[in-house]
Amino acid sequence: MDADNLTGAQAPLADRKERPLARVQTLPWLLFILVVALCAWLAWEAFGPQETGDPLGTSLVAFEKQNRLTVFSAQLAPVVAAEDSRLMGLVKSRQVAVIPSRVDYTLDLSKMNRNRLDWNAETKTLGVLLPPLTVGKPNLDEARAQYLREGIWISRDAQDKLSRNNTRLAERQALEQAANPILMNMARGAAKDAIRQNLAIPLQVAGFGDVEVTVRFEGEPAPEAAAE
Repeated sequence: MDADNLTGAQAPLADRKERPLARVQTLPWLLFILVVALCAWLAWEAFGPQETGDPLGTSLVAFEKQNRLTVFSAQLAPVVAAEDSRLMGLVKSRQVAVIPSRVDYTLDLSKMNRNRLDWNAETKTLGVLLPPLTVGKPNLDEARAQYLREGIWISRDAQDKLSRNNTRLAERQALEQAANPILMNMARGAAKDAIRQNLAIPLQVAGFGDVEVTVRFEGEPAPEAAAE
């Protein structure tokens, strides 16, 4: 075999050896480029400009998660008395009752819309106008009620009537006590704190930073008017 044939036979073998070597040398560069691109993307996500969206829309989404929010509960103990008279007034009885009660104060967040929100981009302040608080129906714990009955003879019918009357009186008295200005102010304060927390955190997560949330109820003056 002459030298030319030998050279021609060895040439394909050399090419086959060089191709795998070229692929091996290229792979580290590809990995390096991918790592650089990944680092650049992470840096852009962390420090680059971001679209924070609509603060009012973010706030309304937070409200939609809970249409009715219980902001405060008052534990009450109405003391009521009822009387019963039978047999032409010859048989009289009286029952005094202390019935523990719980009254919940709630906000109807389904009434919240954009008209109740005001966003100031310069000061990063969100103003919120809340609907009036709703005082719920008293929840009477008659299992823990204490009774004092007076009368020579109290029939089963008379006792049932006294208990029903005391229940109605306790519900009415609990509602009156729940409407006390002191309790109402405490409930409004708790509602404002709850709304601030429910809105400040979602806005911060959405990228708006430290946002000040001012909350007031219908009929209350705006913060600017109050300051004046």
